[in-house]
Amino acid sequence: MRIFPLLCAALALIAAPLAAQIALPRLPLPPVGSVVGDSLGALGETGADLQRTVEKLARDRLRTVERLVRSNPDIIELDALGAPARRGELIVMDVPAAALAPALQAGFTVLSREEVEGLGISLVRVRVPAGLSLAEAQSALALLLPDAEIVADNLHFQAGVADSALASAASSASTGRSAPVGMIDGATGPSIAVAETRGFAKGAPYPSHHGSSVAFLLSHAGAGTIRVADVYGTDKAGGNALAMAKGLGWLVERGSKVVTISLVGPRNALLERAVRAAQRRGVVVVAAVGNDGPAAPPAYPASYPGVVAVTAVDGKRRALIEAGRALNLDYAAPGADIYGRNAKGNRIKLRGTSFATPLVAARVARAMGQGGDWRSALDREAIDLGRKGPDDVFGRGLVCATCTGR
Repeated sequence: MRIFPLLCAALALIAAPLAAQIALPRLPLPPVGSVVGDSLGALGETGADLQRTVEKLARDRLRTVERLVRSNPDIIELDALGAPARRGELIVMDVPAAALAPALQAGFTVLSREEVEGLGISLVRVRVPAGLSLAEAQSALALLLPDAEIVADNLHFQAGVADSALASAASSASTGRSAPVGMIDGATGPSIAVAETRGFAKGAPYPSHHGSSVAFLLSHAGAGTIRVADVYGTDKAGGNALAMAKGLGWLVERGSKVVTISLVGPRNALLERAVRAAQRRGVVVVAAVGNDGPAAPPAYPASYPGVVAVTAVDGKRRALIEAGRALNLDYAAPGADIYGRNAKGNRIKLRGTSFATPLVAARVARAMGQGGDWRSALDREAIDLGRKGPDDVFGRGLVCATCTGR
């Protein structure tokens, strides 16, 4: 295969550092700190036992990524930082059309020029030249377009699991005033009442157990109007950053004042920019810290500035050992020993920070709908757990303490 000279020159400059970037990175395992004393000890009561559990969670996270890539090599690959992303595509921002010439001469091709409606973000999707890995192309394109913001279309994963179905039941009706809420997730089943759903992935909207339970918990905790941006559908590379940014833009356009995101992934410049744009429009974004344990890297979008980061506790108000972390933790809410509804409307048992997040989002929406300051309202409700005052295990405290979905 002939590679254009300009691309050859760029690759020559990055060849040495790329050798380390392409391999799946070894995850450092930092001390778990105060989380050991406050976390669920079902797997062992000693600090050493919990430390081993935390390390296992971190290793499991890497194995999950490896399995995902190996099972879907035609759709998913690792970016320059070892995070999974849509194969063979990069997103370019902050570059006018004419300035793309060096990339086009080097063999990159334009797939589409797009606007993220509602957020004022322009971008170009480009196809990676044949024969280059995503990591190689990402580094080469950064050299070819030094003034551009270049990101992979990173994947994000749902931060909770649902057990087998229990007895069938209908969802609870919300009461009182609430600001409109949007959720970025999978679509809901027909028994879960939402105002509107739009798909942002192949096969979307497509009912999911995870999305159905998140919407049920929103309603159960007092949210009123709920809109759903389905970023998964039937797409094996669903949950990508571009779909999430478009979903967020649509929710903002449709009037959502609170957006809940029970998904986690790596830091991504496109999604971070979308979150900032939504915040400038007065939208509060609430996100889960994930379930990869405290040794995992900080979760995103929970760690973007201004996002309300949510962790989870069990029925005895103990922090979940698998709860991830954010750069700044805001609140805890029930995320185990609680119940939701699957896509068929059946009652199911839930576990994970995914399911704590909509409970906090509903509380934010209710406070906004009643005309008050939402932060003050949540702080008044929050039950201080662990060390006195805000901490890195429970944040500012436990809210929605009695919200169990029963």
